[in-house]
Amino acid sequence: MTKPYETEQPERAAIDARSGVTAVDFGTNWCGYCKAAEPHIERALAQYPEIAHIKVEDGPGRALGRSFRVKLWPTVIVMKNGQEIARVVRPEDDQEVVSALSLADGE
Repeated sequence: MTKPYETEQPERAAIDARSGVTAVDFGTNWCGYCKAAEPHIERALAQYPEIAHIKVEDGPGRALGRSFRVKLWPTVIVMKNGQEIARVVRPEDDQEVVSALSLADGE
């Protein structure tokens, strides 16, 4: 069983201050697109155990998602040392996410 999207919102400054690589995954627990993409995201991240995975519930009144200009769920934003290096929206297979995560190696 994978972990649910967390309702507690980290501060944008805390996300930006993280060192290393972080995958910030925006969605909701009830979203059909999120449920369909979840296995792809999880399998891709399993190939990169050193990458931190933060699952954040998004929606109206959620400032963190707005600060990243998230429009559709799920959206996975790959950050390296506080800078966005890749974004995947509604992945339909593992490779879409793997490709985004692999960019962290080349940065």
